[in-house]
This record gives sequence, C-alpha cells and structure tokens, in this order.
Amino acid sequence: MEIIFLGTACMQPTKKRNHPGILLLYKGDGLLFDCGEGIQRQLKIAGIRPTKITKIFLTHWDGDHFFGLPGLLQTMQAAGYDHTLELYGPKGTREMFELLKKLMGRKFLLEVKVSEVKKGTIVQEEDYEIHADELKHTSPCVGFAFAERNKRKMLMSVLKKLGVPEGPLVGKLQEGKKIIHQGREVAPDQVSKVIPGRKIVYATDTRPCAGLLRLAEGADILILESTFKSDLEEKAKEFMHLTAREAGQIANEAHVKKLFLTHFSQRYKDVSELEEDARDVFDNTQAAEDFMKIKI
Repeated sequence: MEIIFLGTACMQPTKKRNHPGILLLYKGDGLLFDCGEGIQRQLKIAGIRPTKITKIFLTHWDGDHFFGLPGLLQTMQAAGYDHTLELYGPKGTREMFELLKKLMGRKFLLEVKVSEVKKGTIVQEEDYEIHADELKHTSPCVGFAFAERNKRKMLMSVLKKLGVPEGPLVGKLQEGKKIIHQGREVAPDQVSKVIPGRKIVYATDTRPCAGLLRLAEGADILILESTFKSDLEEKAKEFMHLTAREAGQIANEAHVKKLFLTHFSQRYKDVSELEEDARDVFDNTQAAEDFMKIKI
C-alpha cells in the first residue's frame, strides 16, 4: 500500500503546492481522493499513469477539489482506458457530472459509474471496504475511510503438530471456519492469529463533527485539513474549516496512530508552525508536502 500526496494546498495553489489530491495505491486499485486543478501534471511528475486510477472520491464540489476532473477524464479516454471508472461524491454529484459531460462535448465516451453517497459502506471489495460519512461544511461534503479487511496468519508449526495437511482444510480455517480433522474439532483461533487490517482516513473542508470522529476512530493514518493556525480559529469557523490544533484534538479523541496535515492556506510560507500547533495536542503529527510518499 502506498499513499501519494498530489496536492496539499487549499483554494489557491502556490509554487510548491497544488490543489487537493491524494492517491492511494492498493494492489491493483488506484484510489484518487479529490481531483484539484493540475492533477494530471502532478501525476506525471509522480510517475503515475492516469490509467492506474480505478475509483475517484470527491469530498465536495468546490472548485479546488474537482477542477482537475474534466482534463483527467479526457486524458484517460485518450489513453484507451477500457474499464468502468467509479466516481463517488456527495448529494448533487450526478447533476454536476452531467454538466461536466456537456462541457466536454459529444466525444466524451468514457464509461463512468456515478454514485451519490452520504453515510455508510459505499465500496466492498475482496480485500477492503470504503466508508463515507457526512462532514460539516458550507455545501454537501463527505469524508472517506479506506478499511482493509482483517487477515488470518496461519501458525504452520501448530498445524504441523496437529497433523492438519495443507489444502482445503487450511483454506477453511483461513476463512474463519472450524474443521474436523481425525475426529477432533479444530478452531481457527487455535492455529492462526488475526492480523488487523489497516485504516486510512481522508477528510477536508469541515468543522469538528460527529461524522468526522466516526470516520477517524482508530485510524492508522488520518489525513486531515488544517487550513488555519489556531490563532485564526474565528476565521476557520467563518469559512467552515479546521485549525491545525483542532485537527490534533480530533486525532487525539479518535485514537489515531498518525496524523498528516494538508489543505494549507497560502498565507503560510512555512507550514512547520501549523505542524507545531497540532503537536501541542497530538505529538505524532506531520505536515504533508506535494509528492510525499508513504509506504505502509
């Protein structure tokens, strides 16, 4: 699993920071969270082919979070993308996507499955799920949690001791089912241990709210906006964003392991002050940079 930060600015990009975009690569899937203007260029610099993207998740329809979508889709079509692309977003996503298609013209032939989401499990794959929950912003906005399924690691020495041969019986145990071997019942917990799945959460453009805490609970990695420093908390409230300190408080309350800050206001030339602001309440915090890669 690898996370690539393609854009860490907010409404206005800077020389070093592009509009929002986070790419999660997991096995054969490329999961893009938000698609700010210039995302194609960021993908090129990062050495990622646009056709690796299988699903796109938009938190909301503010321009800085979707203006890169039309160009990206046209590029994917020109590159011969032959799968059905999945697009997820909040209420209004179907209407907005139809408007985009009209703007792109009749030559747009890419197959896109559009889903409007609000709360709950929105994607179920063999190895992972994606959950959504409502955030608190000036327009409909959702956050997303990637949740890897738990796995069982078989204890081969115990299996050998019990005389359980490799094959269908071990397969059933891996599925969490009991078996009967040589007249004896063998339970999965006797011969294996559960490896908890990893949880990655992405949320932006929100005030503290119940939906955000539900998503973030127990996350291995929480990627969260911190548009302002805590001395501008009133401005954060006015524009429905978070301060870095509030991001740290949420990470603390949700028992998160690691917090990555993103979505920085252009007013901050050095985001280390935002990092320090969050670390006052949650020490394991890091300010993200464009093209930062995290391998998990």
